[in-house]
Amino acid sequence: MKQIEAIIRKSKFDEVKKALHQIEVNFFSYWDVTGVGNEKQGHVYRGISYSTSDIQRRYLSIVVSDEFAERTVATLLDAAYTGNVGDGKVFVSEVVEAYRIRTKESGHAGIN
Repeated sequence: MKQIEAIIRKSKFDEVKKALHQIEVNFFSYWDVTGVGNEKQGHVYRGISYSTSDIQRRYLSIVVSDEFAERTVATLLDAAYTGNVGDGKVFVSEVVEAYRIRTKESGHAGIN
């Protein structure tokens, strides 16, 4: 199993969620997060200067079977893409075991 963590623009969340549901990734967790990015200059919008050092993003945590990991990552990369600085990051790591508390199922059955 793989854990896929993605940090994406909040404005792309609905599109990413819809794309994940289309490939049958129906369960994941997400949080609103603030991070510090590489871009150090501010932006001016309607005469107001905004700092880009603190960036509002959405953090997704998804656990999928090994066979489904590549497809999930590809979907995230496509759906979250804008082509601009700050599109986000995707991280993939190994999950040793997963359990469903209600049924006590483990492994692949524990995440489906």
